[in-house]
Parts: sequence; C-alpha cells; structure tokens
Amino acid sequence: MESMGLNSKEGSIEEVSQGGFWKGKNVFITGCTGFLGFWLTKHLLQQGAHVVGLIRDEVPMAAFYRENLHQRITVVRGDVENGTLLERVVGEYAIDTVFHLAAQPIVTVAYHNPIATFKANIEGTWNVLEACRRHHPQVKRIIVASSDKAYGQQKKLPYTEDAELRGTHPYDVSKSCADLICGTYVTTYGLPVCVTRCGNFYGGGDLNFNRIVPGTIRSVLLDEPVVIRSDGTPLRDYLYIKDAVYAYCMLAENIEALGLPGEAFNFSSGTPVSVLDITRMILNAMGKPDYPVQIMKSACGEIQDQYLSIEKAQRVLGWMPRYGFELGIHETIMWYQNYFAHLRASESKE
Repeated sequence: MESMGLNSKEGSIEEVSQGGFWKGKNVFITGCTGFLGFWLTKHLLQQGAHVVGLIRDEVPMAAFYRENLHQRITVVRGDVENGTLLERVVGEYAIDTVFHLAAQPIVTVAYHNPIATFKANIEGTWNVLEACRRHHPQVKRIIVASSDKAYGQQKKLPYTEDAELRGTHPYDVSKSCADLICGTYVTTYGLPVCVTRCGNFYGGGDLNFNRIVPGTIRSVLLDEPVVIRSDGTPLRDYLYIKDAVYAYCMLAENIEALGLPGEAFNFSSGTPVSVLDITRMILNAMGKPDYPVQIMKSACGEIQDQYLSIEKAQRVLGWMPRYGFELGIHETIMWYQNYFAHLRASESKE
C-alpha cells in the first residue's frame, strides 16, 4: 500500500513527552470528549497531569466514556459560550496549560447552521482567551485548535503558515476569525498562545461517521455502500490521531523554551491524496478492494484542494509524523471492529 510519504517509525504515544514535563501540571481541555480531546486527555493522564475537562454533552458510546476518563479528571459541565464559567475554571483550578479544542467541527453542519457555528468557534475562542487573560501570567501556555480550512481556497499549495487567512464558507470563516483573534490576544495582551492548523485526523474513536475514514470503515463493517459526498477528486492530507497528540504536546512543551507565542504551526502528513484514493486505500487495507463506492457529487461549501506544508514544524520543533499510513489505518480498523462488535454484543443482551 502507498505510504503517503509518512515516516515509518512506529512510535508509541506514551513516548512523546520527555522528562516528566506534564507531571503535576494543571491542564484545562475544552472539547475533551471529542476525537482529539479523548486521545489528548488519555495521554496527559498517563503523563501525570491533573486534567480539568469542559463537557457540554454526554455521549455514552464515545471512547472518552467507554474508557471511563470522566472518572479520572475533574469534570466541568458547560460550554465555551459561557465566559463566566470559563474564567471561574481557569482561576479556581489554578490552570497553567489550556488546550482549546471545543468547536463545531463539521463543514456540512456549518453550512446549514452558520450562527451556531460562529458562536461555538468564534465566541468560544474569545471566551477562552479572555478567561486566560484575566489569569495571566498564571496561564503559561495556550494551544488553540484552528484548521487548514482557515486558509480558505488559495492557488498556491501547499499552504504555509504565512499564507493569508481568507475563509469564505461558514466553517472556514469561523476558523479564520478565531485564528485572528488569537493573534490579537498575543499582540495586545502578551498571552502565550500558539495556533495549530491541521489536516484531517483519522484514528479510532471518531464517531463522526460522515467523515471519510470512519464512514468508509463503518460502511464495510455493516455491509452498507460506501458513500463519497464529493466527486472524489478533492485533495486532502491525513494525520493519524496519535501523531496529532504528539504534535500538540510538543508544541505546548516548547512555547516558553523556544519563545513561540503568536506562532502558528501546520501539522499533517505533508502528502496529499484524493478522497477517492483514500477510500480505496482503506478498502484495500480491509481486504475489500472491489467494494462498491457511490460517488454522490452533493457536497456543499467544500474547498476543492487543500494540503499543508509541515516544513516549519520540522525546522522549529523537530516534529515529524511517527506513524506510517499502514500502521495508522491498521490500528484504526481494529478499533472500529472492536467498537461495532461491542455494540452488537450489547444489543444481543437487550
């Protein structure tokens, strides 16, 4: 199978933080029950951090709950639109590190519900940063999850971090705005903020099955047609979720040491692949190369081609993806096989 240009080193996620950096740190994670939030929370707990997690909705089948992480962290109920709550959390729990991951993350949802997306992604970001401003310099590092969508559609590819932020569709605009707000809080108030702009994450635990990787795996496991909403030609790059955790932790650990406040970093595979090709690669990995694929050509508000340069992350942080696609997709498929087997077993007992 094609490797997508990834480094083939099979690094364990537990190896990414050196020297006990996170032991005893008070870390606040918004969006902790989400796909990235689950894996980041799990890793930081393993590293000895004290994690406070903001939870809006309880999703019992989410990996976060299935692995009982809610019993191992301090849970705060609420959402990022509640600025008063966020300020209380940062102060009351003496937070020194913030990972702001909470967002409305689905492009099609943003297309149909722009105002809710703007409130979650833009207002939510300024609320988090304002809470940190009021408790600075107690808060020493803030990582805000932006997106490759913040760049909008541009002729020059791959995107580099100095490219203009010019989203046009609702989701893209929400990320462009949040990204610019981060810059304001760095320049005006000196907050130690860094922004991540990542490609498409994949891995076990993603229950948004309208995304191409989990959706394709789910369809095969349930013996349903694989559906591609676009015409299959858009180019994207994909990053295994454990490599994403590696990136976020490495960036946070180096904000002070390398003087990085105000910097943005792209994290991804560095190698684009079409939607149809990634679908075929997944089917090949599942031993189903001839599985039927329906191409709907119905996607709305999607950018045709977008992929990222990771040269800056390599040069400044020494970061590279540690998982080849073969290993990443193998672990991902196994996770969903276990997930759906568990669902079937639970249903048979009812």
